[in-house]
Amino acid sequence: MSGDGVVVVGGGQAGFQTCASLRQEGYAGRIRLVCDELHAPYQRPPLSKGFLTGKTSGDALPLRAESFYAENAIEIVNDAAAFIHRQACVVELKSGACAAYDHLVLCVGARNRTLQVQNAEAAGIVYIRTLEDAVRAARLLAIAQRAVVIGAGFIGLEFAAIACDSGLDVSVLELSDRPMKRAISQLMSDAFTRYHLSRGVKFRFGHGIAAFESVDGQVSAVVTTTGERLLADMVVVSIGVVPNVDLAAHAGLVTGNGIEVDRFLVTSDPNISAIGDCALFPHPNTNKMIRLESVQNATDQARLVAARISGTPAPYNSVPWFWTEQGAYKLQMAGTIDQCDQFVASGDPCSASFSVFCFRNGQLACVESLNRPADHIAARRVLSADRNLPTMADTAASGFSLKTWNNGNDTRAA
Repeated sequence: MSGDGVVVVGGGQAGFQTCASLRQEGYAGRIRLVCDELHAPYQRPPLSKGFLTGKTSGDALPLRAESFYAENAIEIVNDAAAFIHRQACVVELKSGACAAYDHLVLCVGARNRTLQVQNAEAAGIVYIRTLEDAVRAARLLAIAQRAVVIGAGFIGLEFAAIACDSGLDVSVLELSDRPMKRAISQLMSDAFTRYHLSRGVKFRFGHGIAAFESVDGQVSAVVTTTGERLLADMVVVSIGVVPNVDLAAHAGLVTGNGIEVDRFLVTSDPNISAIGDCALFPHPNTNKMIRLESVQNATDQARLVAARISGTPAPYNSVPWFWTEQGAYKLQMAGTIDQCDQFVASGDPCSASFSVFCFRNGQLACVESLNRPADHIAARRVLSADRNLPTMADTAASGFSLKTWNNGNDTRAA
C-alpha cells in the first residue's frame, strides 16, 4: 500500500455510502470523494416525489450535514474524473489535478437517455435526475396547464400523479403496451393503469415521439409517431438511463451495459471496484449479468466494498428491493421479475391493496406489494433466508400468510 488511500468517483448514494462505511469499518487511510456536482451528496429519490410537491424541502435532501465529512476526514473534491491512469494508480481530474489511489471505487452512476428529435431543446422540456432538474420541473409545474410525460416508468408516472394532484391535464406516451413493463408484472401494471386512468391520465400506449413544436423557443405541442398532436406547455422525458461507462472503457476496463464486475464487485483491474447504477454484476441466483438502479443496491454494494477494502471480503448476494409512490398507490418490490414466468395474486388484483408472488422456474423470485408494507417486509426476509421458499401451491392456498411463513410456520393455513 502506498498510503494514497481510497479515491471514490461519484457523489451519489453509492459514493457517499462507500466513504461512510469505510470509516465505520475502521479504515484509517485517506478518503477522497470526487463529486462533479457542487452539492454535497444528496438523496435523489425525493426529486420525483416529495420535492416536487414541496413536502420535502431542499434542506432535507443532503445525506449528511457538512460537518460529517470533516469529522470523518472525508475530503470532498468538487471536480470530475477525466481519465484513469491504471499503471500509475492515478485519476486525472478535469481541472488537471491528479488523485493517486491504493484503491479506486467507481460510483459514476448513469445519465438520462435523451431524445434526438426536432425542437428537443425547447424550454419546458425537462428530465428529472439532478437537483437542478427537479427545481426546473417544480417551477414549471407551478405554472403549467397541460403536461405530456414521455415514458411510463417509475419516474414518469410519479410525476404524472403529482401533475394530476396539481390540476394539470396529463397525457403519457409509452412505446410498450403497458406501464412499467420491464419492472413489474402484468397484474400490477394493470392495477396502476386503472388507477391513473381513474384520475384522468390519458395513456397513449404504442406511441413514440416524432417531434416537438415550439413557439418563441417554448414547447407548445408534442407530435407522436402516429401523427397525433398533443398540446403541452410542459414535457417530462423519462425514457430510461444509460450507464456511465466511458471513463472505465477508456481506461481499458471491461464494460457492456455497465462496468463489469465479479461477485465481489471488482472490475477487470483488481485495484478498481465499481458499484451502484453503473455496475454490471452477476445475479446470485441466475448468474446472468444484471445492472440495478436502486438506493438499496447502491448502499449494500458500498458496504460490501468498504468491508472488502478493510479486510473482510464477501460476495454480493443481497436481495434487491425497490419502491415507487404514485399518488395513493405505493408499490414495494423485493427481488426482480427478470425471467419470471408464473404469477400468483394475494388479495384482489382489482383493489388498491394486494401482492403478487412472482416465480422463476418454479421458485419464488420476487414479491410485489401494493399498499401492503407488511407483505414487503416479510418478502425481504423470506427471500433473504437460507431455507426453502414457499411454492406456488403454498402461495395460492387459502389464507396463506407470508408473515407466518417468515416466522417459521410453513403449514398452509385453513
